[in-house]
Amino acid sequence: MTTKDILHETFSALTANKVRTSLTMLGIIIGISSVIIMVAIGQGAQGSIQANIQSLGSNLIEIFPGAQRSFGYGASGGRGNAQTLTPDDAAAITNQVANIAQVSPEVSGRYQVTAKGTNTNTTVTGVTAAYTDVHNVQVNDGRFITDADSQSMSRVAVIGPTTASDLFATGTEAVGQTITVKGMLFNIVGVTVSKGSSGFNNQDDAVYIPLQDAQLFLIGKTTYLSTLSISATSPDVMTQVQNDITNLLLQRHNISDPTAADFNVLNQASIVSAASSVTGTFTILLGAVAGISLVVGGIGIMNMMLTTVTERTREIGLRKAIGAKRGDISTQFLVEAVTLTVIGGAIGVGLGWLAAYIVTSLGVLQTSISGSSVLLAFGVSAAIGIVFGYYPARRASRLNPIEALRYE
Repeated sequence: MTTKDILHETFSALTANKVRTSLTMLGIIIGISSVIIMVAIGQGAQGSIQANIQSLGSNLIEIFPGAQRSFGYGASGGRGNAQTLTPDDAAAITNQVANIAQVSPEVSGRYQVTAKGTNTNTTVTGVTAAYTDVHNVQVNDGRFITDADSQSMSRVAVIGPTTASDLFATGTEAVGQTITVKGMLFNIVGVTVSKGSSGFNNQDDAVYIPLQDAQLFLIGKTTYLSTLSISATSPDVMTQVQNDITNLLLQRHNISDPTAADFNVLNQASIVSAASSVTGTFTILLGAVAGISLVVGGIGIMNMMLTTVTERTREIGLRKAIGAKRGDISTQFLVEAVTLTVIGGAIGVGLGWLAAYIVTSLGVLQTSISGSSVLLAFGVSAAIGIVFGYYPARRASRLNPIEALRYE
């Protein structure tokens, strides 16, 4: 049989029973589109989390108080009520560790913030002027906290755009308004530029006040820091800076065993790597779950092809009687199975792309479709046609022509 003959016979066989063919392809369509959308969701989540972590600051190294334990995306860390970091530690790191651009000592906690009859629960962070450089924070309106504000304990505050919209009506100028945190009045002097949120951390929902105000009025302790954020001069020196900081703090805290450290030093690069590993596994898991529907679709194709072989037994016997070889019969049925899966796969890829686009457009989730995932899904659909079409094709090719001609 020529290629033209095979394609003509394939078209005739698949269109002979359009409803059955469509329902059989539906399993592949659903399977492929599910794989596309699930992988797109996983890759979108991975990209969003990485961007969110990187937006926290450039070449960022963070130090948290407390014994080492699981933190964030699998890295070691501790955060809570531990009181093992002090402003003196920040000063020592600034003076004794090389390749540091800025050091930002911080005190943070969640508090109820009120303003003119409205209120919101948000993160209030005591900061210095270095915070903007370390965390890539920009001010959209007004100004940020200055060192003079911290030294003079000025009761001023800078808020994020989400906090501003929660506390003030649309169109209201936030700068110049006052807010109350834990019974203390603060005058708003600035609103930051929106950074957005990907679910990991909403940097737009925040209140910043001078560090010493936070230590004295909110926590009641002047020697306690909840975080030390450090910006290295370049990505190449981050590991060395992290090691130098660790050694310095171990020495300052009189700790000889590093495993007994009462602080945790986190490298932004390691956090991104850990997050990528977790979200990568998450993407594979989603794809695998969706892939189950592909297997079900493949079984449906095998079932249809076996039924087709039974229905066309006399036709197969007649072809063999006039000289058709086993390879011709096997090829014919195999091409029919592959055609089903390829067409179904193409439709599934289109539906998956469309679904991912709609999900992203509606703002439900961030999705990302890569060419490799599309090619993989399309290749898998063709492979399913071969795998699940092989047995019916082989069975058809091995029919005895005499017995096939007698079949009713």
